[in-house]
Amino acid sequence: MQAAVFWLVLFIPQLVVFLLVPQPPTWELVLLVATGVVGLVHTAVEPSWRYRVHRWETTSDAVYTLSGWLNQEWRVAPVSRIQTVDTKRGPFQQLLGLATVTVTTASAAGPVEIEGLDHETARRLVEELTTTTQATPGDAT
Repeated sequence: MQAAVFWLVLFIPQLVVFLLVPQPPTWELVLLVATGVVGLVHTAVEPSWRYRVHRWETTSDAVYTLSGWLNQEWRVAPVSRIQTVDTKRGPFQQLLGLATVTVTTASAAGPVEIEGLDHETARRLVEELTTTTQATPGDAT
């Protein structure tokens, strides 16, 4: 949905200008078609690509995430280093019943985010990680 909204924000003003100008130049038509085609391809390809590339897993020892398009990043957050576990839900996520879980650690690389989880799965994951981190000795630093 994010890709579709992004491309619609670009496409609709171009379409309005194209329809309101009495004799639009050819380059406007080319730009309108190019925006539409690229937008459709991006919107169609992104979900399957993200599904194939983005992964996450939790164990009693760590949280593992794999993300990225061209430059892929493999992150491991040891449970003993976890400081907070949060859930956030933007308007689109609420509409679709999704959530993002953010695992903050004592790492300079920043928090680990697991996006696009079913809201109930995110809730269970937060509970599980909270229980696991409370049972793990250490000060998360």
